[in-house]
Amino acid sequence: MPSKPILRQTPSQTIGPFFAQGLTAAQSDYPFDSIIDNTITGPGQAVHIQGRVFDGEGKVVDDALIEIWQADCNGQYDQENFCGYARCGTSYRDDLHFSFRTIKPGSCGLNQAPYITVIVFMRGLMTHAFTRLYFDDEAEANARDFVLQQLPEDRRTSLIATRTEGEKGLTYVFNIHMQGADETLFFDI
Repeated sequence: MPSKPILRQTPSQTIGPFFAQGLTAAQSDYPFDSIIDNTITGPGQAVHIQGRVFDGEGKVVDDALIEIWQADCNGQYDQENFCGYARCGTSYRDDLHFSFRTIKPGSCGLNQAPYITVIVFMRGLMTHAFTRLYFDDEAEANARDFVLQQLPEDRRTSLIATRTEGEKGLTYVFNIHMQGADETLFFDI
């Protein structure tokens, strides 16, 4: 008896990406503002997050869009007067990096290290890719983090941002590798 075929939704198609006009207009020098920019403000330690997106050949991607979603300094989401959401394109800077001004999030609960959810949109992706950014100066909390500890040990470092003291103050560098030997670990959400 033949098996019944599995019917699935037709995959989405892209004709863009058109991230600059629709999502990062002000960053791309369009004469109108974006609803969301690359800044999150609130109480807590001010930090900078920056990095670049690399394709499978190790080339810097010039048309990616990065969105971040995070808790406040107390580990709380959806607080009044705190928008823990920002976005930044890679095409508006000469060296093609993304950059966020934000505050360092607090732990969201027991066995959770401070982290930022990172969402990548770019050419060639039919749907966006989800990952997390953890902080290298939170080693003790990272060692207890429930999600991080379930990942293969040799891949965890792809989710750890490196702390530096830059001209903008406390900065964490988080490069995203879409494929290859240094591929960032992505979550199937």
